[in-house]
Amino acid sequence: MSGLLDSARCDCLEGERRNSIAAAVAGALFFTGWWIIIDVAAQGPSSDQFEGSYYVCGVFGTIALFMINSVSNGQLRGDAFTDGCFGPRGARLWLFTGLVLGFASLIAAGWILFAGGADRYYGVAVFLQNLFIFGSSLVYKFGRSEDLWG
Repeated sequence: MSGLLDSARCDCLEGERRNSIAAAVAGALFFTGWWIIIDVAAQGPSSDQFEGSYYVCGVFGTIALFMINSVSNGQLRGDAFTDGCFGPRGARLWLFTGLVLGFASLIAAGWILFAGGADRYYGVAVFLQNLFIFGSSLVYKFGRSEDLWG
């Protein structure tokens, strides 16, 4: 059910090594996304080229990353030790809300890129930031194996 890394069957992607690789790739994607926007901020664009509100997309993308990865697959299936406050239904709702927030930040970044008043370079930077952050959240959620803890 984990996706891409499940189809790549080799001994190097089993257990702890798979989790380490997924975590490293997700961290590199997250770092790259924020590094791109830090580069834009370091250039010091004027407010008519890059509004301060464009940073909000990355912030919401980061919140979505935490929401997506705070729910374990065991909680989603109902196999967790405790049901928590709302049980599996609440965990699914939380994951769905995180995914919607991640997609919404990516769509908003696309809007900034194509319809916003930002310079083309700055629009591409905001879109790439959110694309890398969303990719990071998906790799960290679905690239790891939770069988080691179950």
